[in-house]
Amino acid sequence: MRFDGRVALVTGGSRGIGRAIVESLAAEGAKVAFVYASNASAAEELVKSIESSGGTVLGIQADVRKKADADRAVDQVVETFGKIDILVNNAGIVRDTLVATMPEEKWRDVIETNLNSVYNFCHAVMRPMMSARYGRIVNMSSVAARMSNQGQAAYAASKGGIESFTKCLAVEVAKRGITVNAVAPGFIVTDMTEAVRSAAEDKILKEIPTKRLGQTSDIANAVLFLADEKTSYITGDVITVDGGLTLGGL
Repeated sequence: MRFDGRVALVTGGSRGIGRAIVESLAAEGAKVAFVYASNASAAEELVKSIESSGGTVLGIQADVRKKADADRAVDQVVETFGKIDILVNNAGIVRDTLVATMPEEKWRDVIETNLNSVYNFCHAVMRPMMSARYGRIVNMSSVAARMSNQGQAAYAASKGGIESFTKCLAVEVAKRGITVNAVAPGFIVTDMTEAVRSAAEDKILKEIPTKRLGQTSDIANAVLFLADEKTSYITGDVITVDGGLTLGGL
């Protein structure tokens, strides 16, 4: 129970990687709040699941693109649990389209959801974390930030921005006992990747040295490592969890 007494907030927490992170934090003793966009049934099911296992959890509906919603969510966590120790910025979407045919609204939707939300929630937790002189912030990047894939200009730009933001914020808050790191998943088995897996799983596996697709638990384990009190000397870093995909072949 390494997170006993800690309070965590996870954005995009009702499904996929976010859900695995919420479940893992709760299983390790943290009181966990999570933000979801609109799928109330999935959020309710997750709350019931964690509470039935003896965990403490709070679901919050919010639009991560809106600063006011981020402020409200953080205020609700602090009001409910008294503090906030851990923030995991996991919310993200994919709208893959070639730049030449990409409508402006798709570009804005990806940047606002993936990148602007990280600013929104990091800014919102600054006051409580700096006052406590303690905090763990983990932002979700992607190997797409360092790989050139057709149709992923918006997604790659948002994730590259997250990595740069992570490093800059880490320097700004290091003296306050706050660490800021990122996790960059490779190809993970989620609903978001189902279509690609159905079309090209064999080809993808040939590019991964470990010869398996990643599981949501692989990402959750990396997040928990960075969220731990004992990893206080790691900040401004990006941990790649991709089975060796970005090594260029072995």
